[in-house]
Amino acid sequence: MTVQDRPLKGAWKITGLLFLFMLINFGDKVVVGLAKGPISEELNLSQEEYGLLASSFFFLFAASAVVVGFVANRIRARWVLLVMAVIWSLVQFPMLATVNLEVLMACRIVLGIGEGPAAAVAVHATYKWFPDKLRGLPTAILAQGSALGVIVTVPVLNWIILRYSWHWAFGALGIAGLLWAVAWLIFGREGTLVDRPADGASHDARIPYRYLLTCPSIVAAACTCFSAYWGLSLGLTWFTSYLREALGYSQQEAGTFTILPWIFGFFVVMIGGFISQRLSSNGVSSRIARGIFPAVTLILGGCLMPFVGSLPSPALNLGLLIFGSAIGSTVYVVLPMIVSELTPHPQRAAMLATSGAFYTLAGIIAPFVMGKAIQDAATPAAGYEFGYLIMGCLMIAGGLIGFLFVRPEADRKRLAHWAVPPAGIQPARA
Repeated sequence: MTVQDRPLKGAWKITGLLFLFMLINFGDKVVVGLAKGPISEELNLSQEEYGLLASSFFFLFAASAVVVGFVANRIRARWVLLVMAVIWSLVQFPMLATVNLEVLMACRIVLGIGEGPAAAVAVHATYKWFPDKLRGLPTAILAQGSALGVIVTVPVLNWIILRYSWHWAFGALGIAGLLWAVAWLIFGREGTLVDRPADGASHDARIPYRYLLTCPSIVAAACTCFSAYWGLSLGLTWFTSYLREALGYSQQEAGTFTILPWIFGFFVVMIGGFISQRLSSNGVSSRIARGIFPAVTLILGGCLMPFVGSLPSPALNLGLLIFGSAIGSTVYVVLPMIVSELTPHPQRAAMLATSGAFYTLAGIIAPFVMGKAIQDAATPAAGYEFGYLIMGCLMIAGGLIGFLFVRPEADRKRLAHWAVPPAGIQPARA
């Protein structure tokens, strides 16, 4: 394995395949939120029961991410990705039959197990093809799998729901996943690049996990992403119903408008990822490029969220919600780069997965909290407004944590002090 300053040959082909992997992944995530109305009507679900269904996807999401992350340290990412894709394709097909809430929840839980490690392992696989300073753009492209996963699949899935039924929307996603698995089996390859070791350490050195897991920059970045993911999970599960129940749009209109935050987020992530990479390439510190810059955008979005619902027209409220919820999306690009910058190569997959497992816990809590808020409010609109107020406060808090505590340069030196050579002998301490 070698270290170099440019991508390996074939790096962009692999990035493209993993982009499609993430696109299907987010189509799987959004389908329940898109079909909320038909599912609730057929299964006679209350708002709180639907919130529980939406949260069920994340019940074992984080645990699976951690376990598979450690597995991916030792097994080729190519095979880990293939197994995951097969699992979350096959689990869609039971929904083609008549199901009850329990069966639907069970399938969503299994889907969450299969998809929990997806982002971390995809990033880990991509980073085997790109050196550190050139990872901003490929990371942004992978992150855009989420945006385009919604932009591309929502119109198609909404058409299937309206023309056929919500059952076939799940079936279509299962077929798409299996097609990707075949393509990956044929064209997928494993990269060979390794990261530059921590200062003064050998290439095979490791850092005890207790120091990595308590590293201030990694913890702060994960907290920042937690607050951003709170909003993302609400976008996946409650956004379409907000358009229908609070703003008065039809199912067809709501399905069409559901892609708007993701279109805006697409440009935010691509531009933000490019700016972060450009700053790093020009010698700007990681504290600014990967800490302060994305944190400020998240704080800005959080400051706008309490005003959702207070503007005089549905269109203005929709626009404010889109801008406020998506402007901080660059945090999804910088978190894996921060983790990778501070983590030895042999431990990278596990740390990417563990940090991802923490921030995706928001996916369990946020949909249920929103459902509870709506259930207990005088009107659905009031419940949504309270839920978005909570979201805004979390975004501000998460952005402030990132602004104050993401300091990769200082933490890199601190972690190098604890690096252990391959033989397990502690290096001399300064």
